[in-house]
Amino acid sequence: MHRLVPRLPLRALLQCHPLSRSPRLSVPCGLSVTFPQSRNFANSPALYKKKDKAAKKSQTSDAESNAATPLEDPFDLSPLHSGISTAVSRLKDDLSKLRAGGRFNTTTLEGLKVQLSKDSHDSVRLGDLAQVVPKGGRMVTILAAEEEHIKPVTSAIVSSNLSLTPQPDPHNALQLNIPIPPPTKESRDKNVQAAKQAFEKAASTVRDSRGAMHKRLQDMQKKKLALPDDVRKAHDQMEKATEKGQKDVKELFDTAKKTLEQA
Repeated sequence: MHRLVPRLPLRALLQCHPLSRSPRLSVPCGLSVTFPQSRNFANSPALYKKKDKAAKKSQTSDAESNAATPLEDPFDLSPLHSGISTAVSRLKDDLSKLRAGGRFNTTTLEGLKVQLSKDSHDSVRLGDLAQVVPKGGRMVTILAAEEEHIKPVTSAIVSSNLSLTPQPDPHNALQLNIPIPPPTKESRDKNVQAAKQAFEKAASTVRDSRGAMHKRLQDMQKKKLALPDDVRKAHDQMEKATEKGQKDVKELFDTAKKTLEQA
């Protein structure tokens, strides 16, 4: 007969015979010990939770960034008004240089460039060398500071496109007398054409100023730098200011054209 060997509980065996570092357990008296099979548990982190936290943090950061962005003032139309004012001012200056009502504008002569020496390419403004004095509607007098300036001043006037012929004064060596010829149909047409070119230039400046302002408002709306309602209202104000600017330059041209045609 086989001898039955009683099986002892694992806890009792462990208390009597402590485990060594060897992976096998030494059990006396031929006793066999069965160990329960161990399970490996893997802990996988919930990555989706971290991703959700990162997304919420990014959204919060974007919201804070948008809140920190200062809004611009769409109603600041000063660049547009400045451009229109410049266009009107230049048009007035250009029209004033044209002959109106048979009278000659002395600023045209004063702006001529005078070359004092043939060996030098430097030029001096005629108004800085002499005084231009109108004598009625058909005569202009030039009073030079030095007698040596008379000849270069005369050359500058003759070579210009003003169709003027200065004459030395018989009683004053420092004076030139310039008779102003009456206007002809050809001269009238020439002046009207010059006025029209000045008007077109001014109108183009107004349009360019309006275009720059329109682009600025579009950028505000695209980048959300201003409220949509404010942008629309500012756009309406821009159109009204542009319309008034175009009207002002047109009225200046019409007035000048009428005067030039009746000269």
